Amino acid sequence: QVQLVETGGGLVQAGGSLRLSCSASELTFRWYAIGWFRRAPGNVREFAAAIAWVGGLTYYADSVKGRFTISSDHAQNLVYLQMNSLKPEDTAVYYCAQAKSAVERGNPYEYVYWGQGTQVTVSS
Repeated sequence: QVQLVETGGGLVQAGGSLRLSCSASELTFRWYAIGWFRRAPGNVREFAAAIAWVGGLTYYADSVKGRFTISSDHAQNLVYLQMNSLKPEDTAVYYCAQAKSAVERGNPYEYVYWGQGTQVTVSS
């Protein structure tokens, strides 16, 4: 069973930045796409960003495009989500997840393993 762990959440003022990290218990990042999703209170889970292991292709939801950047560090087996120009509506629990395949966008049903999440709170 692959275990994913997210770190880096916290409280930040609007306009600020945070960097989330996702680590895995094994070298799963070598072959599968990794995505970041988020869930705000009372809302459904929402896709934020994904990175494909083939060619390092990246995908973003329109709501975060231009503000968030997903990247990977193969040597450290980490995936990052750099979040800039944060807004109060970005407040949510953020989850990283491993996809079933090397290339995947935002379909949560195509993701197999999920972390426990890290809370991001953006104050106005």
